[in-house]
Amino acid sequence: MTEVIDPGGGTDPPTFIAPLHIHDRDDEAWYVLEGALAFRVDASELEVPAGGGIVVPCGAAHTFWNPSPRPARYLIVMTATIHRLVEALHDPQGHADMSALFREHDSTLIGWP
Repeated sequence: MTEVIDPGGGTDPPTFIAPLHIHDRDDEAWYVLEGALAFRVDASELEVPAGGGIVVPCGAAHTFWNPSPRPARYLIVMTATIHRLVEALHDPQGHADMSALFREHDSTLIGWP
């Protein structure tokens, strides 16, 4: 579990926190502590306010963003495999082949919506 603070985004266009992707074997969950997060899960979009949460099952294409210019504070509950992927994505050296990086972590990169 990791606590994250997003400084603020907006909806026109959304500032996506993660690209659209699928985890092949792992579920992932969020619990919003302050502000709100918006999610695209497969063909659906929804907004989760403070005090709410969402579980995205393995196999579902998903991305998320902060729909407000105000900060959002949230918890992400993830497996060790997803945590290693997130750490690799934040590596300052970057990655030449992002699709391969996702595959190495049992995930599929679809791209930026």
